[in-house]
Parts: sequence; C-alpha cells; structure tokens
Amino acid sequence: MNNNTNSSQLNLLLMSSSKAGDTGYLYHAKAWLSAHFQGKEVLFIPYAGVTMSHREYSEKVRLALADTDIQVRGIESYDNAKSAIENAQAIAVGGGNTFVLLNALYEKGLLELLQQRVFAGVPYAGWSAGSNIAGLTIKTTNDMPIVEPPSFSALGFLKMQLNPHYIDTHPPGFHGETRAQRLAEFMVLNPETTIIGLREGTALKVQGNAMSLLGSLDAVVFRNQKSEIIPAAADRSDYL
Repeated sequence: MNNNTNSSQLNLLLMSSSKAGDTGYLYHAKAWLSAHFQGKEVLFIPYAGVTMSHREYSEKVRLALADTDIQVRGIESYDNAKSAIENAQAIAVGGGNTFVLLNALYEKGLLELLQQRVFAGVPYAGWSAGSNIAGLTIKTTNDMPIVEPPSFSALGFLKMQLNPHYIDTHPPGFHGETRAQRLAEFMVLNPETTIIGLREGTALKVQGNAMSLLGSLDAVVFRNQKSEIIPAAADRSDYL
C-alpha cells in the first residue's frame, strides 16, 4: 500500500448500512448519495456479495437508485476492471462479507489503484463492508472470515478503524460478548487506534480534512479503553 498520500482531496460517504429501520434498500441514503455524487456516473463494486452474482448485485443497486440522478454501472460489466477504476468518475462499494470483498480486491490487483484514485479526489461511497475497508484494517468487522485475504490491511482512507452496524443492546439470556466487549479486546492490543462504531442509518461524511456524522443517531468512539459519544450531526474533524 502507498503511504505517501494526501487526505486533503478525500471525498467520502461511509454509511453503516444499506437500510435503516423498516425502510427500503438504500432508501434512507438517497439524498446523501445524490449530494455526494452530484450527477456523476458511479462505478459500483459488488465484490462483497456472496449469495447473489455480481451482476445481480449491481442491478439491485441500480434499481434502488433509479429515481435519483445517479447512474450506476457495475464493474463486472467492463472487460478490464483496472481500466474501469482508472476512468471512474465516482466509485461505490456495497456491503456483504468484508473478508470476501478485501480478498477480491487483493486477488484482482485493485486495492492500491482504488486507493490512489480516491486519494486523488474521486468521490467514494461505501456501506457496511464497503465502509469497513475505508479504515486501516478490517479487524473490527462483524463478518465471519469465510475466506482468508492476503492481509487485513485495507484502503486506509481514515487512519482509524470502523465498525458498521454498531449496536450496544444486550438481549436477555445472551451470554456471548457484546460489540463493545469485542472492541475492548481490540483496544487492549491496539490502545492508540481509534475505532468509530456507526449505528445503522448513520454515515460519516469526509470532505478533505473535515468529517461529520450524518443521521439522527449518535456514534461511539473507542480508544485507550474508553468510549465517547459522538452526537448526531456533530462535526468531528478532530479525529482526522
């Protein structure tokens, strides 16, 4: 991975989830995505999908956004995936299994190219797994490691970890570790690394050196064995 990067051109929309509450697929995010992409044609990367084909996944996203100004084309429809990324006006990466997604990007030789394009200012949006890979590593994903990527190192747009779908409820009779306990384990071994837990229906918007929380729910930041609440709609550029 190329560490000689400049964050001043970053344009990121990192969503916790593709759905919020009982709303439809991507429904809660349509306004965010329209404002983020501003009419550009979006290259969609469906590699996190496991139970549907890449073509089916891209079509699902295209149909979900058909009533917006966003034009979606799946990377699987191109003869050359590298060329598609090199020429993309904007890029979106969907959710699914984070290990499968990262492994595919490594296998296809796309990870560093994707990183370079986004650091150069190409708008990037992700949800769930697509947001997870925007951090330093995928070590704080909720997904099962059903494949083994060459590395857990991810795109590193943000010098922190993300935990999409964050939830802090503890069902009665449940005796497994809570999400907060799992993240506390990570903090023991990585005390200086910040983790942001994003609740469903929320997103981080990063524009250059500014970062804010979108949505009506708060987020939780973990670091040095402590947690802190980020209020809804708060500006937290200090974490960058």
